[in-house]
Amino acid sequence: MHDSLTWWRGGVIYQIYPRSFMDANGDGIGDLAGITEKLDYVASLGVDGIWLSPFFTSPMADFGYDVSDYRDVDPMFGTLEDFKALLARAHTLGLKVIIDQVISHTAEAHPWFQASRADRSNDKADWYVWADPKPDGTPPNNWLSVFGGPAWTFDARRRQYYLHNFLASQPDLNFHHPEVRQAQLDNLRFWLELGVDGFRLDTVNFYFHDPALTDNPPVPADATRTLGAPDANPYAWQRHVHDISRPENLDFLRELRALMDEYPGTTTVGEIGDDKPLERMAEYTAGGDKLHMAYGFDLLNAPHSPAYVREVIERFQRLAGDAWPCWALSNHDVVRSATRWGAAEDPLAYPKVALAMLFSLRGSVCLYQGEELGLPEAEVPYERIQDPYGKVLWPEFKGRDGCRTPMPWTDARDGGFSPAGGAEPWLPVEPRQLPLAVARQQDDGASVLNATRRLLAFRHAHPALVDGDLELVDVGTELLGFVREKGEEKLLCVFNLGGETRRTALPQGGTALDGHGFTAALDGDGLTLPPYQAAFIQLDR
Repeated sequence: MHDSLTWWRGGVIYQIYPRSFMDANGDGIGDLAGITEKLDYVASLGVDGIWLSPFFTSPMADFGYDVSDYRDVDPMFGTLEDFKALLARAHTLGLKVIIDQVISHTAEAHPWFQASRADRSNDKADWYVWADPKPDGTPPNNWLSVFGGPAWTFDARRRQYYLHNFLASQPDLNFHHPEVRQAQLDNLRFWLELGVDGFRLDTVNFYFHDPALTDNPPVPADATRTLGAPDANPYAWQRHVHDISRPENLDFLRELRALMDEYPGTTTVGEIGDDKPLERMAEYTAGGDKLHMAYGFDLLNAPHSPAYVREVIERFQRLAGDAWPCWALSNHDVVRSATRWGAAEDPLAYPKVALAMLFSLRGSVCLYQGEELGLPEAEVPYERIQDPYGKVLWPEFKGRDGCRTPMPWTDARDGGFSPAGGAEPWLPVEPRQLPLAVARQQDDGASVLNATRRLLAFRHAHPALVDGDLELVDVGTELLGFVREKGEEKLLCVFNLGGETRRTALPQGGTALDGHGFTAALDGDGLTLPPYQAAFIQLDR
């Protein structure tokens, strides 16, 4: 196993969306005390740490991704003392704690922005990205917001436009200003001093913009739109070469790494939404002087055939060098993988083999709350939609609420999310998820929950799966296969993600391992995999 300084390398991090995990005070919204209450459950999975989505003071226009005080807890979630109690309990259980940091933009309500918009001469005047209108009064260029419409909003006080890559109430900070960079590094230091083990960095490639405000070019008509935005969103129609992923970002990431290195054993994982996410992931994590790890949306989108997953691995390995990825199949921004990838598959068997594949990839792993239960995407009626993204693009894109509904702890009507007699949950509990509740799966040996526990115990028992090398193996187009190797251990991992039995030849002799819950029949120099099965074979040296 790893020492405490490199726990993150090959570590499995459980993502918690605080609003929807556990409501301890009965107001219908999850909170820090509720998370603390359920940490024993999280530890029982066999994960190495947790990642908490934002819980900082916020107007909640984008559910905490619009921060108005970087150093305090929003009363909705509790207090700073509640966070310290959570941190202490997690550490007692052997869990590391990573917290989200949204430093590319603030809430409109942040004191920095209130000062900046007052006039053009105050000491915060240049802390945000301001620009004059064109002579006809229109925005300075063609940049678009991820959430729809122009990335510029006019402010009558300054008679200028300000930049916002997301909502108009999320103005972008000007990272070309050294005081801005230092202020955000100081905010990160505040949490490091409290004892957090690292940061998940929201939109880590959005920090800098082209100061010349050059128009973005269109995506050529014959090109593939690769960005994580839905095709119904015009944001996906541009090549984002001037508004994000600027070369200046690399120097800031080095400043950030220098801060992290003052706190040994801490880590960073960056979220990358980019036209070329794997290239950016490699660039941002190579060399040991920037991010520790990063993730893109290559496994968070719709394609999921074995051939596609193989191509993603192949492309990353070609680009990676010494870069370190963090893989995920689900998170708070995308349709749950059991639906996005598994809608046409067996609802019990498919999530197990998908997790087996995820836990076998070379890199670290993020596991989203409820993914260990095989939860399908929830259906949220329009009148209950909370996500501003969904309200703008409905019905072509229904937003992100379907993956953010409350965690089902029991099969009671509210899923045991709130204490008896509590308020109605902030999003409706999905009835189809109730039979998959933790209480229903806990003692069922065949459940996805217990398959997750077995698979994580298996991963921890095999160093090659944690941080060994990976070499793809040709097992035909309908299966995915690769060899993980470290020291004397050489494991062939083969996955049948479909509903038909498949057979393939072995590259060399070996012994099938058990303990992971799958069945595979070795047949001389061949391997037969029934539907939705995985095989782990110790190859002869």
